[in-house]
Amino acid sequence: MYERHYPAKKPKGAGQLILYLDFDGVLHHENVRWHPKKGAYLNAPPRYKRFQHADLLVSLLEPYPDIKIVLSTSWVRTYGCANTAKRLPADLRHRVIGATFHSQMYEQLFVDMPRGMQVWLDVVRRNPRDWFALDDDFLNWPAWCTDNFIQTHEHEGIGDPVVLAKIEEKLVTLGVAE
Repeated sequence: MYERHYPAKKPKGAGQLILYLDFDGVLHHENVRWHPKKGAYLNAPPRYKRFQHADLLVSLLEPYPDIKIVLSTSWVRTYGCANTAKRLPADLRHRVIGATFHSQMYEQLFVDMPRGMQVWLDVVRRNPRDWFALDDDFLNWPAWCTDNFIQTHEHEGIGDPVVLAKIEEKLVTLGVAE
């Protein structure tokens, strides 16, 4: 229903640990705007920078080398998966195995879905061993996904101390530390 009927490549991630990663409101302030010439830019007070928490995520994931990243950010629809991943530090970029949106989907149906359903459909498609999602968009997440969803602060992202503690706790419960 949401995907066109083309021969599809089997997605990466089966049996793996996956982090579904949004950008806006997670790695930086949520108020990102788009300009045809400038691309993505942050419309927020000067203390906020794009990707200001990317290095924090690198350090959080460092003890967990098996965790892969699936991009659940709307940036993928504009820049594509590979070009979106290039905006991340190398230590995160090498973990990216795909995105919730891909070229074989009906874009408008995908856009009309709540973020939680976008992620859930990808979970079903990839069949990971375990997963969790970081996103500031909390609306309409399916009830069966709430244990895997960490709502970030729309301005402070993962830099918010309460959010940071939840991420650290979730990483421990995944049980993948070396």
